[in-house]
Amino acid sequence: MTETIGFIGLGNMGLPMCLNLIEAGFDVVAFDLRPEPVTEAIAIGGRTAADVAAVAAQADILLTSLPRPDHVDGVMRAGGALAALRPGSVWADLTTNRREFVEALADQAPKGVTVMDSPVTGAVDGARNKRLTLFAGGADSDLDRVVPVLENLGRVIRCGALGTGNVVKLVTNQLWFIHAASIGEGFALGMANGVELPVLYDAICDSVGDSFVARHDGPSIFAGHYDPSFTLDLCLKDLGLLRELGGNVDAELVMTDAAHGVFENAAERYGRDVGELHVAKRLEDDAHLSFRMEGDWTAPWDVTD
Repeated sequence: MTETIGFIGLGNMGLPMCLNLIEAGFDVVAFDLRPEPVTEAIAIGGRTAADVAAVAAQADILLTSLPRPDHVDGVMRAGGALAALRPGSVWADLTTNRREFVEALADQAPKGVTVMDSPVTGAVDGARNKRLTLFAGGADSDLDRVVPVLENLGRVIRCGALGTGNVVKLVTNQLWFIHAASIGEGFALGMANGVELPVLYDAICDSVGDSFVARHDGPSIFAGHYDPSFTLDLCLKDLGLLRELGGNVDAELVMTDAAHGVFENAAERYGRDVGELHVAKRLEDDAHLSFRMEGDWTAPWDVTD
């Protein structure tokens, strides 16, 4: 607990992670462009600094949790955070990022600074309840130092060399997006052929059709908010990164390409800033069905246990 943790990016995922580290007893210097989450971090014992470079200059371990690779670039290079890191410090990027970009930034880091990637999965409720899975890539000695910190956020899986954390994260998102793109088709197929949605959902969850998407994301469809905590824009960002990784596969990734097309179609219809599960709303609109279902569907961002 003696090391100072810098935490940049207090969004839907970053803020609960930052708060959990403060509550675990770490000295945390937090920063976000929005003052409200910074105030929340300070209220429970965190500190802040004037800008991202000032955060990095104080950090023994710097964590960044940002939406996109270009945001990481803006913080680490344009914002001066990378250059401000002190010899002996570690930067661990929690962003779902481009492997080659993280490797390039590691090459540009000051002498004596080490870099690792550790993108996370588990949604907002996982971030709040310390039940994330973190995919860590980097040298073993760096992971040995940082993993005890990250374990306050959830389970850490060591994936290999720097950049492999992002490869593993994107594979998990690949499968998530395929499931999310298909579950609406399953609902539509059953309902159009005379099966009530509650019966269909019960059968899906107690059969080979079960999945994280069915249990975690299905309720967001039933409630009609389609989970705005993760937008179609972020889905398309990750699908673009997956397309880049697919260039290394000497085979056609038919399901992944199809999912990309479905998400692009949903974004064209409803906009890029709406919830990811608008990929299922397409089926409701096209088939003239309603996937609303009565139940205690607690929104992911409101889950407390």
